[in-house]
Amino acid sequence: MSAVVQSDSALQAARRLPLLASDDLQRALVLRAGGPVSAGRFLAQAQALAARLPAGRHAVNLCADRYQFLLTFCAVALAGQTNLLPAARTAHAVDAVMQAYPGSYAIGDGPIDGLAHFFLLPDPEACVEHDATMVPTIDAAHVVAIGFTSGSTGAPKANSKTWGSVCASSARNAALLGVDAVPARIVATVPSQHMYGLELSVLLPLRSRAAVHAGQPFFPGDVAHALAEVDAPRLLVTTPFHLRALLHDVVALPPLQAIVTATAPLDAELAGSAEQRLRAPVVELFGSTETCVIAHRRTVHDEPWRLYRGVELQPQPDGTLVHAAYFAAPTLLQDIVELLPDRRFRLCGRNSDLLEIAGKRASLGDLNRLLLAIDGVRDAVIFQLDADARGLRRIAALVVAPDLSEMQIRDALRNIVDPVFLPRPLLRVAALPRNAAGKLPREALLAAVGARA
Repeated sequence: MSAVVQSDSALQAARRLPLLASDDLQRALVLRAGGPVSAGRFLAQAQALAARLPAGRHAVNLCADRYQFLLTFCAVALAGQTNLLPAARTAHAVDAVMQAYPGSYAIGDGPIDGLAHFFLLPDPEACVEHDATMVPTIDAAHVVAIGFTSGSTGAPKANSKTWGSVCASSARNAALLGVDAVPARIVATVPSQHMYGLELSVLLPLRSRAAVHAGQPFFPGDVAHALAEVDAPRLLVTTPFHLRALLHDVVALPPLQAIVTATAPLDAELAGSAEQRLRAPVVELFGSTETCVIAHRRTVHDEPWRLYRGVELQPQPDGTLVHAAYFAAPTLLQDIVELLPDRRFRLCGRNSDLLEIAGKRASLGDLNRLLLAIDGVRDAVIFQLDADARGLRRIAALVVAPDLSEMQIRDALRNIVDPVFLPRPLLRVAALPRNAAGKLPREALLAAVGARA
């Protein structure tokens, strides 16, 4: 069996890279309800599907089932095409992406009404008779995916990912989580289309020895059931939102090797409770659609982040420039950082999160943490509204707190927040408008406030 993780120099020098990092075609790659799918069977299905895809350069991958998504992702790449991954599967988001890429088609694992140029994924088992005996390769410079930002800070933006760049990034994820040598079983609560979900539940099984559960459990009971369906060592890939729900519902989980979280800040108290209750280390990843994962920390012990090997940060007046050998060009993030010794850094907030009102300064991130720390608050967000006719941008808050009134929440917040930063309006809601990745698109937040105005 070949080495699972290639060296940086080998990855950067190679013109073509294998679809799988390991040539062990007998290993389980995906864990489905009907049983495990071997790497050899998966490759045969992906190659057969690649030969049946419509002509075109871009395919909007809308598969909901994780196995079908993974199969389609690889087939599209093997056909020399590019996966388009919209920030949402809504008709509006899909139409916007297809209009931006003329000649593209959509592919899904179930009928979708009103969508032009749609290709229904055929039954994978009906496509092949024999397992593959060799691992195909893909041009390292080929753009295998174009991911779109979530829209939490504005309109979604496109970000291209070459096969070489995602292989290099995946090698670092695999080494950090120990799945470059150990056949861990991944259960993920995040969708495959989101870049974090793509990295940890699609690319990681391809570029390590891990296998992935085909489901996308959402509720705590479903997460527990999915974990019970796979063997140890188990890796739970989730978000702070899902992790908080797991702890609130007090479900019993089988032993975990580790819990991985991203998409939103994780506070040390939640991380500590998770480690104590679930008896597994909680590893928080830092990244973006633009860069993929570039840093990590054990939140319960460390406030600073530690950079991945080969990644460098360069603070700028309007954010931070990220350098890596596997990037096509340096990437500017809105995050403000403080560089520390030993390749560590402290995150000081986002450029767009910094507030200045009446000569006083605060950050939305800090205000959110204070609001979430109020006893009885289960979920919450503070955000800035668009400018009004006078050019003023008010602060608003949506809070999930079934046992508290809006007045009680305001009184508790007034004791810990400067009055100029008290949100107006502050609205109690049944649930925040989170998308499947646990993020809060700005349009959805504005709509929620507008509906109550």
